[in-house]
Amino acid sequence: MIAKLTKIIEEVEKLSVLELADLVKALEDKFGVSAMAPAAAPVAAGASAPQAVEEAKSEYQVVLTSAGANKIGVIKALREIKQELGLKEAKDLAEAAPKEVGVFKKEEAETAKKKLEAAGAQVELK
Repeated sequence: MIAKLTKIIEEVEKLSVLELADLVKALEDKFGVSAMAPAAAPVAAGASAPQAVEEAKSEYQVVLTSAGANKIGVIKALREIKQELGLKEAKDLAEAAPKEVGVFKKEEAETAKKKLEAAGAQVELK
């Protein structure tokens, strides 16, 4: 690495977090740029970033956020969704919310979410 860059890096290391934030802001203003993360880069015309991410995903994580008041119905729904679960495992899963139920293809994840919500649970797809 060039000695000049090494010296700059050493000086930056000595800065506090607030001083670093001010430095970044000053550099953005000076050069007319933004320190935007690469993941937030523009998406194809006509599509917003969240839509593009959802379209690209083929599998979704089903997360039970709350079993709700009808825990027995939720346990039955869990056993229907994940047939390998025994009664105790399904009960433990329902009581451990928030907890991942599993990873499914898009259609299966949506079906699982609908079944759990119909039983009174609160569910998220990630």
